[in-house]
Amino acid sequence: MATPLVGLYPGSFDPITNGHTDVIKRAAKICDRLVVGVAINTGKDPMFTIEERVEIVKEEILAHGHGIEAKVEVLAFRGLLMHYAREVGARIIVRGLRAVTDFDYEFQMTGMNARLDPDIETVFLMASEKHQFISSRLVKEVGILGGDVRPFVSSRVAEHLVKRIAEREAARGE
Repeated sequence: MATPLVGLYPGSFDPITNGHTDVIKRAAKICDRLVVGVAINTGKDPMFTIEERVEIVKEEILAHGHGIEAKVEVLAFRGLLMHYAREVGARIIVRGLRAVTDFDYEFQMTGMNARLDPDIETVFLMASEKHQFISSRLVKEVGILGGDVRPFVSSRVAEHLVKRIAEREAARGE
């Protein structure tokens, strides 16, 4: 019997977008088990705590169904990606590509990761045409500036985002 193929899809998911969800659904088709690794990145100022991001990603996976919830696990991680990949038994790292600018960054990361562990492959999934321009950073910016984020995230994520933006504005006295 073949060893199950474990994939790891890492990211900050702050917040999870429709593009992320699309990649998760598609990656779940090619992996026996997919770990969505929500990164703890102390260098960034996240909109949501790590616990909130993990829960929001779990909500999205359950809401989208398609039978993937049985093979997808959402976990927080800190530290070097390749160390975590080994820890969860991943044989592939799944990355989504939106544009040429993503490719340049991902190309460099793939080379470095291959040097750190040549037994773990990186697999790229091109973003669906309707999701190619979506990024968490832009979604947050649209929301902060009062725009409608619903075309880019689910209604559940939009609610979380609008609530968090209001909380932050209230805390600043705006």
